Amino acid sequence: MARTVFAGGQVYDGTTAAAAPGEVAVEDGRVVEVGTDLDGDERVDCAGGYVAPGFFDCHVHVTLDAPSLMRILETPFSLQFYSAAANLATTLRTGITTVRDAGGADLGIRTALERGMIPGPRLQVAITMLSQTGGHGDDWHVCGGDAPFMVTHPGRPSGLVDGPHAVRQRVRELVRAGADVIKVATTGGVLSPNDDPRHAHFRDDEIQEMVAEAHAAGIEVMAHAQGTEGIQAAVRNGVRSIEHGIYLDDETVDLMVQHGTWLVPTLHAPRAVIAAADAGVPIPRAAVEKAHQVAEAHVASVRLAHEAGVRIAMGTDCGVGPHGTNLEELGLMTEAGLSPRDALEATTGSAADLLGVGSDRGRIRPGQRADLVVVDGDPDDVRGLRERVRRVYLDGRLAHRADDATAATAADPTP
Repeated sequence: MARTVFAGGQVYDGTTAAAAPGEVAVEDGRVVEVGTDLDGDERVDCAGGYVAPGFFDCHVHVTLDAPSLMRILETPFSLQFYSAAANLATTLRTGITTVRDAGGADLGIRTALERGMIPGPRLQVAITMLSQTGGHGDDWHVCGGDAPFMVTHPGRPSGLVDGPHAVRQRVRELVRAGADVIKVATTGGVLSPNDDPRHAHFRDDEIQEMVAEAHAAGIEVMAHAQGTEGIQAAVRNGVRSIEHGIYLDDETVDLMVQHGTWLVPTLHAPRAVIAAADAGVPIPRAAVEKAHQVAEAHVASVRLAHEAGVRIAMGTDCGVGPHGTNLEELGLMTEAGLSPRDALEATTGSAADLLGVGSDRGRIRPGQRADLVVVDGDPDDVRGLRERVRRVYLDGRLAHRADDATAATAADPTP
């Protein structure tokens, strides 16, 4: 492969260091040199902008397109796989080069990406979410019937489970099915109508069991956790990341710092629910009311966590909100107290570390995979990023160019 030099702009390296004028040389899919006056066979003009590591979103649902149960009930079963292909392509065009799907995508979707059958970012999958009976992932409704957001199929087993022994078996089934991470709901949630986000779900022995089984398979556990007690239970039992973290307090963030637990805020999610309801999407009234209730506390909690030194990684819950709006999360994080540089680091280097791929990508340094984005403007301005993404590269190969909507190509995105 030719040696390509990204030149003429600034370099943001995926840390909290300030961007600086410079050049990046790429060869055989890897960054080989960072400096000035670099030689190369080809040049990518970054004038008026900067080159950055490809962005991460650590919490998406690529098989979902709206939080409307009625819409899901009216959608043919297999359409979700075609939707996933479209949503992954949209996400890549946004500048997101690595995502973690928090429930929905299965091994087949990840394999299609790896084989270059569809364009999209590199993908890690949770497959489904473990939920106790009556929990955030229990699809039973008061009418007496089940109406699942995610229908079980051979590649996506049910996540409904109770008791440590049953948890052990289900985690092993998910590992067998190809899960890169285990997801659990240790509290209720916003979109589930019959539970409360503040209530803790699963007991310590159940959480301990799922963490132990995940670690035995060399993977980690992520927890949908919104209420304080459920967050604390997840942290003290070894869960790697808290997703949402709506009701945090001083004791909880101190515990997270002690355990090295990440926070994936998804500030985008409750706003997306409210916006969808305002646009006429048929969302249950209880879910909309809960979205309004959590919004203010959510921002305060992220601010508290950031000030205490909790590591933060960017995630959006896109699928609840529209795919392609992922980068709006950075502006929301700055409203919660992160600096623009903190927000960028949460979307690059910190996110890569959370997903266990920090030695491979997420920063611009020699040896790192050349997943890169060229962005117009200044890296200290994170507003309107989606419209400012000029080019997207996977392994140093052009995957999207803003002035050519057909430029996205499959590029062997390994997880």
